[in-house]
Amino acid sequence: MTVFAAGWLFFKGDTSDYELLKHQLADPDIKDAQIINWLQEFRNCVTQLSKDHEQLIYVALRLPWLGRSPAVVEEYLSFLSNLVSAQTVYLRACLKMVVSNFKPKRVKICEGGVDISDSDDDDENLPRSFDQCHQALQLIGRYVPSTSCFLMPILIENFPFVQKSSRTLECYVHNLLRVAVYIPSLRRDVLELIISRMLKLDVSAPRGEIEDVEENAVQQELKGEQEEEGLFDMDEDVCSVNSSPAGTNVMVHPVAERLDTLMVVLLAFIKDMCHVNGCLDVERTKDLYKDLVCVFDKLILPTHASCHVQYALFYLCSFRLALAEAFLEHLWRLLQSPSHPAVLRQSAAGYMGSFLARANFLPVVTVRACLDLLVPWLHLYIDSQDSGSRAYCDITLHGPFYNACQAVFYTLIFRHRSILEGNMKKGLAYLQSLNLERIVMCQLNPLKVCLPAVTNMFAAITRKYQLVFCYTIIERNNRHVLPVVRSSVGGDCVSTNTNPLDSFFPFDPYVLKRSSKLIEPLYQVWEEPADTGVDTVTTKRVRPCSDADEDDFLRGETPETKGVMGMTPGSYESHLHSPSSVGSPPISFLQRPYHH
Repeated sequence: MTVFAAGWLFFKGDTSDYELLKHQLADPDIKDAQIINWLQEFRNCVTQLSKDHEQLIYVALRLPWLGRSPAVVEEYLSFLSNLVSAQTVYLRACLKMVVSNFKPKRVKICEGGVDISDSDDDDENLPRSFDQCHQALQLIGRYVPSTSCFLMPILIENFPFVQKSSRTLECYVHNLLRVAVYIPSLRRDVLELIISRMLKLDVSAPRGEIEDVEENAVQQELKGEQEEEGLFDMDEDVCSVNSSPAGTNVMVHPVAERLDTLMVVLLAFIKDMCHVNGCLDVERTKDLYKDLVCVFDKLILPTHASCHVQYALFYLCSFRLALAEAFLEHLWRLLQSPSHPAVLRQSAAGYMGSFLARANFLPVVTVRACLDLLVPWLHLYIDSQDSGSRAYCDITLHGPFYNACQAVFYTLIFRHRSILEGNMKKGLAYLQSLNLERIVMCQLNPLKVCLPAVTNMFAAITRKYQLVFCYTIIERNNRHVLPVVRSSVGGDCVSTNTNPLDSFFPFDPYVLKRSSKLIEPLYQVWEEPADTGVDTVTTKRVRPCSDADEDDFLRGETPETKGVMGMTPGSYESHLHSPSSVGSPPISFLQRPYHH
C-alpha cells in the first residue's frame, strides 16, 4: 500500500489502511530502511498531499530522523524541501518541528508521586542533532524566502520557561543565536527575545541576595570540613584555608546559575560575531552595536534594578574606544532630551555616570569630555531654575538634574586621581573650572537627594583638594527631617518621599562567576583614596579567598522606602581589594557551543 493509495482510500471513506500507515510511521522502533522507504513514498506523491492529509503529514514530521544514519537525514531533508516547495501550507508545521528540537529531549522522572521531569542533560548526540536542525532550517529558508516572517513567532512560542534547567535554557539560547547568524534579518528580534527573558532572571535575583547565598554556601562548606577534621583554630587566617566549594564555577543561587550560563553564551556570541580570525571586524561590530543599543533602549534602560544583563553592552564597548564614546554620546542625547520621559532621562544619567566610573578602558580624555558636557548642562539648568517658582529641592520636578549631579559626583569619586595624576596643577585647575561649588550650593540642593555614600565621599575628596566644602550643607540637610505620615493600614510611620536615585548604578560589581572572567579585566574596582577623612567602619567577613573581587562602595547605602531621605548613616562598609587574576575566557560561541 503506497502513501498515495492510502490517502485516496481515506478520502473515499476507507480509513483502515490510512490508520495502519499512521501506526507504522509512529512505531518507536521503526528502522532506518523503513523510514527511508516511507520518505521516498511521500516525495513521490508530495503534490497530492494537500490539507486533507495533514494528519499523515504531522505523523511524518514526528519521525525520529535526528541522530539517525546519514542516509536517513539526507532523505528527510529532501522530504522537507519538497514538502515546503509543493505545499507551503505545511511551512509552519515544518518550522515548529525543527524549533521544537532546539532543546534537549524531556526525560520523564517521577519521585514520590511528584513529576520532576526535565531535560536529558546526558545526551551526547545533542551537538549533531542541533547541527542537523540548523541544516534543515537553512534548507527550508532557501526554498521559501518568506521563512523569516513565520519563524520569529515560533521561536518566541517555544522559548523555555525561565525556571527550566540551565542546560535547557543554554541550548535554546545558543540555537537562537545560531539562527541569528545565518538569518541576520532576525538578529535584533532574537536579541530582544533573549535579553527580555534574561532580564526576568536578573531582576528576580538581586545582587545582595546572590552574594548572601554564595557566602552562606561557602560558610557551610567550611564549617562541614572543620567539623570533619576537628579543626577550630580561630587564630588561623580563614583565607589560608584551601577550601573552595565543590564545582567552584557553579553558582549556588539557582537563578544566578541560569543567568550566568546565559551570560556566558551571550558574551561568547558577541565576541565571535565581532572578530574574524582573531581580529576585530569593524563593520560587523558596528552592526551588532546598533542592534544591541536598540534592545538596550527598549528593554534594559527602562528596567528597574537589573544587575548583569547590561554588561553585554559594556563588554561590546570595550572592543573599541569609538564604540564606548558612541554609547556615552547616546546616553547624553537621552539625558538632555526633554521629549523623553523623565524616568528614562534619569536612567540614562545613571548609566552614563556608572559607565564613566567603572569602565577602565576609558581614557581620562574621554572622562573629561563627558564632564565638559554634563557640568555645563547642570549650570544651565540652575540658571533656568534659580529665579523661578520651582527653585527648591523636589525630585519629581528635577529628577534628571539630580541624577546628572549624582553621575558627576560619582564619576569624580572614581576618576579624580586619573585627572590629577601627571600634572597636579593642571588637573586642579580643571576641577576648579567646573565650579562645583555653585552646583552644591544652589537652591535645588543636590546633596540632599544624592545617596549618602556618594555625598560623603564626594565631600571628603572635594575638601581634600579645597574644591568645595560640603559638610555645612550636609549637616543642615540632616537637621531637616522630611515629614512622615501614618500608614493607612496602621503600623509604623512611612516617609512621604522616596529616593529614585537609589538603584541607578547599573555597573555595580558583577557577581556571576563564569561570565565574570570576561568582565573583570575591564572593570574599575573601588579603591578608597587615602586621607579623605571619611569616617568609615570596615566590616570584615569570614570567607575564603577567591578570584572574585568584592567592591563595597555602596554596600548598605541604598535608602529604604520607610527611611528618611537625605539622612546620612554613621558608617558604611568599604572592602578594599586588588584586581583579581583573570581566568581563561569562555569557549568560542561557534567552535564548542554545547559544553556541559
